[in-house]
Amino acid sequence: MLQIRPNCETCHCDLAVDSTAYICTFECTFCDTCTENIHILQCPNCLGNLEKRPIRPKALLAKYPPSTKRGSS
Repeated sequence: MLQIRPNCETCHCDLAVDSTAYICTFECTFCDTCTENIHILQCPNCLGNLEKRPIRPKALLAKYPPSTKRGSS
């Protein structure tokens, strides 16, 4: 299950659980602005591709809450 981390690893802005965010296979997490303008859809940590993070349905957030672990690169 995805962790759904709460912030962008580049600019450290907060990311709502239903916001557009991008992740790699290691769940490095980036906002859409950093992904498109700085990283050009490539993870700076593993060099893999960045894909849109799926949205967890609101009905499941209580049972499966997002992570509180903040990412940093």
